[in-house]
Amino acid sequence: MKFLRREETDFNPRALPEMLLETLNLLDGDSMILAPGEIPIFITPGIELLGILKDERIQSSELLATIRVVRRTHNQQVGKIDFPRGPIGEGKHELTVKVLPLTKDDLVLVLVSDESEAQRVHDVRRDFVANISHELKTPIGALSLLSEAVLGAKDDPDSVVKFATRMQSEAKRLTDLVQEIINLSRVQDSDPLQLAQEVGVEYLIREAIDQCQITADNRNITVTFSESTTTVVLGDRDQLIMAVHNLIENAINYSPEGTKVSISTHIENGIVNISVTDQGIGISESEQERIFERFYRVDPARSRQTGGTGLGLSIVKHVASKHGGEVTLWSVENVGSTFSLRLPVYDSQTESA
Repeated sequence: MKFLRREETDFNPRALPEMLLETLNLLDGDSMILAPGEIPIFITPGIELLGILKDERIQSSELLATIRVVRRTHNQQVGKIDFPRGPIGEGKHELTVKVLPLTKDDLVLVLVSDESEAQRVHDVRRDFVANISHELKTPIGALSLLSEAVLGAKDDPDSVVKFATRMQSEAKRLTDLVQEIINLSRVQDSDPLQLAQEVGVEYLIREAIDQCQITADNRNITVTFSESTTTVVLGDRDQLIMAVHNLIENAINYSPEGTKVSISTHIENGIVNISVTDQGIGISESEQERIFERFYRVDPARSRQTGGTGLGLSIVKHVASKHGGEVTLWSVENVGSTFSLRLPVYDSQTESA
């Protein structure tokens, strides 16, 4: 919990009943207590993480209107408010808000919960299971046929080696698919801003490059990032590294051997752009809108060669959205593509002021 003091109010937050504060901290959701003038004198940590307050001012005009109705009528109000996860992107918190008159001195209690998250997770899982059942059929069916072929060719060593090699390839594809499914499930089920940590942009880029180095070396592709930056973002470190890793690996897999993949950063209006540029096959305009769909592949034949699962860019989109950002694409066929992961810059001095 956090106490806030402002010269404009005569209320002493330390005078609030201890039992009330303990109860608020035990609730699943978040809460804040407001003095007249909508001055916050008590908040739980999640209020700031949700972005409801900035510089001790409520950022939702809808919530402000609800609070004023409660002050005027002295009756509680309950409603739902959509609140952006960040300054860009489509990510939103769908919040259930209850506002209650607390005292005769016009203290108001605001209770906030994200009850819609449970329904969203249920819907995602339902659709996800339907997609997975379809995608798993291909490698499992191939393994079944190849095992029969091995048994039928047991007296032909060359054929056994041939079929066994293909079985290894299909088994690896199945393993990669299962791992990507686990990764996407974790991203969809969690909220990285609830237990967020400060992450250096240069650190996450270099970690992602290290993870892709073997793949790049095998295809004689040079991955470059020559910048030095102290920019920091807020979120889940592993998810952010995974998102950049997926962009770099995707660029490597869809680029001709002997070419270059370059990573760059650019900051504008409080947003950092982490851009990954390749010299690959490019993406047609008709396919660019679908590229971030689960299991969608621009070139299915190329995906089979590289072991692509069709989940990598979907994971990037979910990570960006959950962190209050977005992912954008520029591409020209037979020229190359640039994917940009755009995230709000974290300013610790601003946050602690």
